[in-house]
Amino acid sequence: MKALGRWLVLAVLAGLALQLYFVARIALMTVVNPESTAFQRSEAWGVAQNTGAMKWHQQWVPYAQISDHLKRAIIASEDASFIVHEGVDMDALEKAWDKNAQAEKRAAQSINRLAERPSSTAAIKPPRIIGGSTITQQLAKNLFLSGERTLLRKGQELLLTLMLEALLGKQRILEIYLNNVEWGEGVFGAEAAAQYYYRKPAARLSATEAARLAVMLPRPKYFETHLNSGYLASRARTITARMGGVEIP
Repeated sequence: MKALGRWLVLAVLAGLALQLYFVARIALMTVVNPESTAFQRSEAWGVAQNTGAMKWHQQWVPYAQISDHLKRAIIASEDASFIVHEGVDMDALEKAWDKNAQAEKRAAQSINRLAERPSSTAAIKPPRIIGGSTITQQLAKNLFLSGERTLLRKGQELLLTLMLEALLGKQRILEIYLNNVEWGEGVFGAEAAAQYYYRKPAARLSATEAARLAVMLPRPKYFETHLNSGYLASRARTITARMGGVEIP
């Protein structure tokens, strides 16, 4: 029992040390731009293994040199309550939970219908899982965490989200997010995306161009090869219409 107690104490101390490390890293980001994120390193390594070449396009630009159109488009598309929430949007999480539950129910009904018709060759699409993560949560995950989905990792993401909100202002959170988010294979950050897709700096993106980039975020590698997608154009028009009412930090 004494040995078990010592191990538990060591585990708690290790956990506290890890959280202090994260606090120090985030506090440093108030004045120092992060050179890379865990997500970027993982993606670049995967590409290098598959192709034998490192593919990484990124150029950090200050917040003021990123088009306000892009800031509004990202908030309108990814996190409409970014300015007012404290890191977690409970309403968005509840809506995502309900939509995912309905999608799983429809998938189960489709499976049951096909089971009644064994000769059918129709394919069943897996339910699309909708996330309710805020911009701050996405940044926390991309900066420090792996892509695994466990309760422990989700708990750490929540702690990191609260740290980011406590130590960095909304403007700095959005600045770091926009300079590191993925916009295609090896394309990271607003400046790289603007140059890659539109041959212009991020500061000069139009409302329409910004909206199209915002729509790409959930599936950047897919849309990189489907730039003429009807969904991309339609969704971009919706985002453009919403941008006028978006407040930016």
